[in-house]
Amino acid sequence: MNASQHIRRSRTVRVSAALLSAAALAACGGQQAGGTQHPAPTTSFTEQGVTVTLTVSDWHASAGTLSAVFTPERKGFHLYSTDLPPGGVEGVGRPTAMAVSGAVKADGRLTATAEVRSITVPGVETPLPVYPDGPVTTTLPVRADGDGDATALIGYASCSMQDGCTIPVSDHPVHLHVTGARVTFGPH
Repeated sequence: MNASQHIRRSRTVRVSAALLSAAALAACGGQQAGGTQHPAPTTSFTEQGVTVTLTVSDWHASAGTLSAVFTPERKGFHLYSTDLPPGGVEGVGRPTAMAVSGAVKADGRLTATAEVRSITVPGVETPLPVYPDGPVTTTLPVRADGDGDATALIGYASCSMQDGCTIPVSDHPVHLHVTGARVTFGPH
């Protein structure tokens, strides 16, 4: 085996070991006390050209993270910032929003992983804060307020500089249920 073959094989072995380690860590992350594995609760819906996938993760001691991935179905569409006022700017746009009520309460502020950029829309003086085109992930720290039913209310609007905007979605309900140390999605 020559030196370059040895280096390639060594890299392949390191990458394989890293992938196996990551898979093992991910598998351990889903284990609860007593060794029972529960996958992270997930649900999704599609409305007005955007698929929203919600996941509850890191649920320990009645607290965790509610994440929502907003994925526009068409290329070239973006979502508005979580910091946009509820009525938009001069009536244009709607914020990407997630609020909870019932047996689950917010334990912090909604944040997004994407960088905010400003765009100018004809007829609107103030620049609008938006995320880059494509999917955006938001996270909200949450805490159980006892066992029972809860609702996550999801809001957003997607737009394209070339193709216009979809109708805004306001307060789309997603139902959750808290029992003991678990949160599940489903009907109330």
